[in-house]
Amino acid sequence: MRILTHWNPLRDVQEFQNRVFHALQTAPAQGEGQCKPTAVADWVPVVDVVEDEKEFLITAELPEVTKENVRVTVDKGQLTLSGERKFEKEENGKKYHRVERAYGQFSRSFKLPDTVDAEKVEAEFKDGLLRIHLAKVEKSGPRQIEVKAE
Repeated sequence: MRILTHWNPLRDVQEFQNRVFHALQTAPAQGEGQCKPTAVADWVPVVDVVEDEKEFLITAELPEVTKENVRVTVDKGQLTLSGERKFEKEENGKKYHRVERAYGQFSRSFKLPDTVDAEKVEAEFKDGLLRIHLAKVEKSGPRQIEVKAE
């Protein structure tokens, strides 16, 4: 006796999403501008990356994170922003029925393109937004080379 199973396209999509999510959580970053979640991260902040002729600008949302709990490092062509958002202690008489916001350590890494001057990276933090300015290397224009005869 054969058992017929109805095909559910949503189940296939969900399985695919789960596989992709798992792969991104464990795979190393490859290529320019890709990021990788770090194994110690409890959550990953969302970012915007914008480019103009002078710089790249990375803007990360870090609500309820203090400046003291944010670190930005550049090492071997990789930019890493990390830190921690701490959970407030439960007060007497208050019960939390649902906690959906993520707390704990976070980390986000980006491979820097060759056009970024690693010595000119600047970061500013205001109103829960971290802005990281990545200055581009100044391009040298074409120049005429004098040919000398001996």
